[in-house]
Amino acid sequence: AYERICRYFARKSNSVVVSVGYRLAPEHPYPTQFEDCLTATIHFMRTAQDYGVDLSRIIICGDSSGGTLTAAVAQALVNRRDLPKLRAQILIYPFLQAVDFNLPSYQQNERVPILLKKRILALALKYLNIDLSVMEVMVKNCHIPEDLQLKYQKWVSPDYIPHEFKTRGYKPHTKTHQFSKEVYTLIKPMFDTFFSPLLAEDSVIAQLPEAFILTCEFDVLRDDGLLYKKRLEDHGIKVTWCHLQEGFHGTIFFAPYG
Repeated sequence: AYERICRYFARKSNSVVVSVGYRLAPEHPYPTQFEDCLTATIHFMRTAQDYGVDLSRIIICGDSSGGTLTAAVAQALVNRRDLPKLRAQILIYPFLQAVDFNLPSYQQNERVPILLKKRILALALKYLNIDLSVMEVMVKNCHIPEDLQLKYQKWVSPDYIPHEFKTRGYKPHTKTHQFSKEVYTLIKPMFDTFFSPLLAEDSVIAQLPEAFILTCEFDVLRDDGLLYKKRLEDHGIKVTWCHLQEGFHGTIFFAPYG
């Protein structure tokens, strides 16, 4: 699926493009995917000169769950002194948090193809090999204990989404059900920063490279990108942001045909 896109990027940007064929779940359980991407990135950074690549111009990039992996790899590399610094990270409509599934973009676009709200929850659960029966609890945001909710609120909250993104069918979410400790125990890995990079500590965020973030209006993941943009900018990290007003999840697949 990515062969055409990678060739397009290489041609248009006059760059060397390396696409990581990381192993897939459920045959290869989480976090194999992150580990494969990190291993491949480190290997390339150590051998980049063999491909005629300037060590000071290495950028990592991913879309959707690949955006998750890109953000997680960038975070994992911040304290590596044995490797060159990443020049930048490119996050294309990334999934970045599993704390709040009732952000404005989740409400507004829950039935917008191709990434319906229930579909992304199902994919996240399958990725972790968790039974889909817990989905209804997660839809109600009852999967996270109050102490963690308070901690993450400073990073994941509709309060940080600009007003113009709330004008289309958004209602503040009111929790009507009690926290489920049983579900939290099952889905706890979702709060790992490998899975939810938006939850990384400030000390990590502050060291990240410059970023390009692409968001689409008709995408449940739009607000993940907006929230990460804010976190990076709050720490003085330069962000180039592109928002596609008519865009939807998967838009990038049409780039080679433009």
